Amino acid sequence: MNDFLFEDFDEVSAKQWKQKIQYDLKGADYNETLVWQSPEGIHVKPFYHQDDFEEEFQPIPGQPKSWKISQKIFIDDEKIANNIALDAAERGAEAIIFSAAEEFDPKTVFKNFPFETVSIYFNLTFLSEAFYNKLIKFFSNLPANSEGKAIVYYNIDLIGNLARTGNWFHNLKKDHEILDSIFEKNPSQNLLSVDAILYQNAGANIVQQLAYALAHANEYLNHIASETKQSLSLTFKLATGPNYFFEIAKIRALRKLYATLAKEYGTTETCHIIATPSKRNKTLFDYNVNLLRSTTECMSAILGGADTVCNLPYDALYHKSNEFGERIARNQLLILKHESYFDTVSNPADGTYYIESLTDELAEKALQLFKEIEKGGGFLQQLKDGTIQKKIKESAEKEQQLFDSGELKLLGTNYHPNKNDRMKGDLELFPFLKHNPTKTLIAPIVEKRLSEITEQERLKQEL
Repeated sequence: MNDFLFEDFDEVSAKQWKQKIQYDLKGADYNETLVWQSPEGIHVKPFYHQDDFEEEFQPIPGQPKSWKISQKIFIDDEKIANNIALDAAERGAEAIIFSAAEEFDPKTVFKNFPFETVSIYFNLTFLSEAFYNKLIKFFSNLPANSEGKAIVYYNIDLIGNLARTGNWFHNLKKDHEILDSIFEKNPSQNLLSVDAILYQNAGANIVQQLAYALAHANEYLNHIASETKQSLSLTFKLATGPNYFFEIAKIRALRKLYATLAKEYGTTETCHIIATPSKRNKTLFDYNVNLLRSTTECMSAILGGADTVCNLPYDALYHKSNEFGERIARNQLLILKHESYFDTVSNPADGTYYIESLTDELAEKALQLFKEIEKGGGFLQQLKDGTIQKKIKESAEKEQQLFDSGELKLLGTNYHPNKNDRMKGDLELFPFLKHNPTKTLIAPIVEKRLSEITEQERLKQEL
């Protein structure tokens, strides 16, 4: 469209827009009526304008040109895991996240695997130097495809395990010795990750999630030897919640923050981001609404610039992993990518006044909190002191109060609930917070959904 089509229209300044709005309010207060404050302390205005920005927008470092559809697979039976992976790849999965609680045979799990088209992520809940070396050797010995070797992310996260379980894999010294040894032998591999999903699912607000993820990463950057920092590749795992535009801005802000931090260490300023929908707002009753929630949360992840998006099946709270739930979750992403064209435009949020403003504000507030954490001894020290756990708990309790009062609504649970809905006979998994009697070094950060107490009361009332 040519510029001359707009020559007859005068530009409208931000001041003129505000004056028009105030006139239409007919005496109502502008700030009280139209400006609202987020849990992060950000005042959201009814409109954003070019006049709000003094400088031109800068591109977000490391934004991907495209995103990958991912699926999680737990390795219990190796042959079954292989069959599920091959089927998922054939049906549209472009990345597989393999979880395991014990060692497995990679030759069996990856038999006939399409390495040339499907990326591999690991989420292992154990730490074994011999096994990681075995995995790395296995993938290194594969024949190169047209794009090079298989793309593998090993996602070792010592601090994430400590935060989630309250214990190291072995102990502080041994865990770091194993990590250092693996790094020394394989400095160019995608070894490290930061699991920030835990912080979101436990109730941390967005500023806390960003600051804790950055401080978490800083512990690794401080520890890794200088000669291996230059080739360091770090992966962040994020959970996206229901605040659509804020979640878009969150991912963008994380890239900006990490680039700033990495520059100080002289390492690669780009990071890799895996995003998945939050569990915190998912419900047991009227569970089909989870499909709507996870769809918009995946949209936020895509528009925010995640490299890989792994959807959460609508029935993940109460059903074991099953073909139907996984297929629906994968198809949601396939529809977004191939029918809604969410992969047509790269960086679609760039230059949007509202999201650019949110990105800057979230980044600034998170950076300030990060500096406070470092002044307090660093992330690991504040975990040991219980400071991080306390702050997340305070944030979670505020959000819980909003849910309990009805101000924060979850359809089918505390808003328009179906009293005839019955779930007790359909539970294959225990969908509520479990109390772990195991002795721990620190208090673990505990994930908890907003609707748990309400759901437990409703289950008790079922005949």
